[in-house]
Amino acid sequence: MQNPKDNFIFGLRPVIEAIESGKEIEKVFLQTNLTSAVAKDLQRLLRENNILFQYVPLEKLKRITSKNHQGVVAYVSEITYQKIEDILPFLFEKGKIPLILLLDEITDVRNMGAIVRTAECAGADAVVIPRKGSALINAEGMKASAGALNILPVCRENSLTDTVHFLQESGVQVLACDEKADVSYTDIDLSAPTAFIMGSEGKGISSELLRLSDKQVKIPLMGKIDSLNVSVSAGIVLFEALRQRMVK
Repeated sequence: MQNPKDNFIFGLRPVIEAIESGKEIEKVFLQTNLTSAVAKDLQRLLRENNILFQYVPLEKLKRITSKNHQGVVAYVSEITYQKIEDILPFLFEKGKIPLILLLDEITDVRNMGAIVRTAECAGADAVVIPRKGSALINAEGMKASAGALNILPVCRENSLTDTVHFLQESGVQVLACDEKADVSYTDIDLSAPTAFIMGSEGKGISSELLRLSDKQVKIPLMGKIDSLNVSVSAGIVLFEALRQRMVK
């Protein structure tokens, strides 16, 4: 049955029309072995627009909605995504010192919302997520963000690796927050243009992003538990950046 918290549409023609009208589509579930001409048109549109889609059995679609879905369900984004390539030059032109957060496959939508809320409160300029592997931004995430998802730009990029290269080439230091690092986040000059990478709840930051980062930094922990929730960690490093910038 349909969950009122989920913002989705279904049916071949409605989904095609939504894409052609420019709606932000988070993800599409397609029934395996759809062979009609309309289904092929939809698959072509999905590829042309670089929209994430997945082939699933009929049973999964039935669990989402009991209505006549025609083999397709599309989740519509609650927000309009932006591009970091557009935001960063604008920040420099305004004389701002960029503060950006990169989220490497955060899968818990409540964590996502809480992180964006904290980032907005700390004065961050943008949050960047990958197109694949991140939580769908739905009504639950919007609620957890307390409205911040409507304020702070969220950029959905095809490759965080490319994003890191772009930021570094633009003069932004990229810091990977990792509990195994040797350097404390407080020992870094965060008054410079800075982007923090935060890892996923289970896997942490990918080895490639760790390698590409300018430095790996840690939050010292004194208790017996060896990690913090990612939304808490994001708040700690972001507000340290804010503190350093306020005393400059």
